[in-house]
Amino acid sequence: MGFLNYLIFKEHNKTEEFVLRENKRRDCDTVHNAASLDVFEKEALEDDFTDCTVSDEILKKKISGDLGFNINVIKKIYKIPGNSDLVSRQFNITVADKVLKGFIVFIDGLTDRVSISNNILQPLMLLSNIDIREDVKNLGEFIYNRLLPFNQIKKVDNYKELVGNINFGGCGIFIDGLDYAFAADVKSWEHRTVSSPNSETVIRGPQEAFNEQLRANTALIRKILKDKDLMVEGTTVGKRSNTPCAILYIRDIANDSLVHEVIRRVKGIKVDYIFDTGELEQLIEDNTVLAAPQIIATERPDRVAMMLAQGNIAVVMDGSPFVLVMPATITEFLHTTEDTNIRYPYVNFIRIIRIIGVLIALLLPGLYIAVTNFHQEMIPTNLLFAIEASRENVPFPSVVEILIMEFSFELIREAGIRVPGAIGSTIGIVGGLILGQAAVSANLVSPIMIIIVAITALGSFSIPSFSMSFSIRLIRFAYIILGATAGFLGIALGLLVNSLMLAASKSFGVPFLTPFGPITNGKYSDKLSRKPIWKQENRPDYLNPKDIKSQPRISRSWTVKNNESEGDEDED
Repeated sequence: MGFLNYLIFKEHNKTEEFVLRENKRRDCDTVHNAASLDVFEKEALEDDFTDCTVSDEILKKKISGDLGFNINVIKKIYKIPGNSDLVSRQFNITVADKVLKGFIVFIDGLTDRVSISNNILQPLMLLSNIDIREDVKNLGEFIYNRLLPFNQIKKVDNYKELVGNINFGGCGIFIDGLDYAFAADVKSWEHRTVSSPNSETVIRGPQEAFNEQLRANTALIRKILKDKDLMVEGTTVGKRSNTPCAILYIRDIANDSLVHEVIRRVKGIKVDYIFDTGELEQLIEDNTVLAAPQIIATERPDRVAMMLAQGNIAVVMDGSPFVLVMPATITEFLHTTEDTNIRYPYVNFIRIIRIIGVLIALLLPGLYIAVTNFHQEMIPTNLLFAIEASRENVPFPSVVEILIMEFSFELIREAGIRVPGAIGSTIGIVGGLILGQAAVSANLVSPIMIIIVAITALGSFSIPSFSMSFSIRLIRFAYIILGATAGFLGIALGLLVNSLMLAASKSFGVPFLTPFGPITNGKYSDKLSRKPIWKQENRPDYLNPKDIKSQPRISRSWTVKNNESEGDEDED
């Protein structure tokens, strides 16, 4: 009893409860409106400089020729030594019997320390002691041309550009007496290697996918498009993140106004941080509330190369394995790169299957509800009796029944994606077979409802684009409600409204339903169906490319006589 009282009434030491107090930013106007950077030495502003970060106005100022002053600025910008991954090093160099002080700064983990030691520090600290047989008239040019053998180095005259290079895996080099710094590109960080695509698998075609490195992704595209006119324009997005990205196009094919519009939208984004092309897509698309995607997001370099070759624009972002391609039309979401690698009879058959899959995924549940609730006369008598017998012991209406099954299937799909691979496939099997059979045995749903939901799921899996598949899965619930409310009339009304919304939407100036609404007069031969490859002479006319011809009228010159082939080529 005494021991029990000890446990109950013993006073335990109480820990102090943490309270998250309000912490507003300090008034840094005194610092940000300073006329010059010499305020770093003023004791009256010591507290302000401790609590306030360096503003963009100060970063845009020119680099000073005073090395000590530059060191103080860099230490203030990065709060050295508070930042443990910032590495700084001071050293001396000898040039023409003069001893000069130097200073380098870089971020550990983003840079190649061996390159910094062998190609920057060693030449400056050791090779500078070699006898110089020429007059050193310009100290900066001599260091740049003779003492820095590193292959990627440039001069930077302001702190903002230098800080941007350091944050992206560069090394900043300051020399006393120079009013500019050197920025060496020594980036080297851990990254994922080029692997096979996960969401866009094909049987016949390249098996390479983008990774999270910007330059690796642009190199994958250039490896396919060995074209001197392929342009890769670099820029950054995000006021604070400064995420590098690149805009790709072929300058003698892509429409100039389209290129300018893409660049205008990307550079016109005013956000602090942006990390992935999924965020970028939402910030530059025309209609943000439309369920259908208006920009193609792909992880396949060959698809990007094919679309660039026909006049599209691509945007690659560092840190994202998906590349955005614009503009996009509804037919392109039903195409895959495999369509160009197999014979056109096979392609047209597969595309018919995809179109049927889209219609099934979109309308089948709604049509089933409409027929069973309002239009029973359309069902054959024997089938009607079979449906009625299967639903005799089910306590729910058919619309509630199908909503339960659709929601359950979406839950299984989401669970299978979020858990590890081996367990995910197991969850799909358990959810699809065992739970479905158990639901039928418990008279919660009818067997025909399991068939309807399963066929609908197979139809959605046949859509190549994940974004378009998601859009159709979302709109399907609206058609279920419309079918349960007004039968075929409700579904027809939904199709009308959906078609009007799609017809009114555009992707970078191109109507989304092109080339069907509006109908174009061009001879582009890769719409829903596809012509043989030797008949695909023109690029899409709705892109208004500079060069509409992608190949001559007779591309298989071996099928005609030599003189006729030469005459045709001369005519083109």
